[in-house]
Amino acid sequence: MNTYEEEQLQKYKPEGSTSKTSTEMSVGDWLITMLIMIIPIANLVMLFIWGFGNPDPRRNYARATLIWMAISIVLTILLYAIIIFFVFSATSGMN
Repeated sequence: MNTYEEEQLQKYKPEGSTSKTSTEMSVGDWLITMLIMIIPIANLVMLFIWGFGNPDPRRNYARATLIWMAISIVLTILLYAIIIFFVFSATSGMN
């Protein structure tokens, strides 16, 4: 007896079809993705396209990367604010 998921897959997959589904990516696809991620502005643009555009196998990767970027930016701003606070408080105490 087929499970519900197998029945749904069979419904949308033509007989004898060997094409990749939308969730399969080859090693070459991932290499191209990593290459795009090292290009400074293109990486942000592509992360937003993959994360919020048409359904893409990279959707969760893109969203997770954007979340980590946001966390990093917030922590960096907090770190600089703390350092600036201590520098100003140390210099004002010398006067």
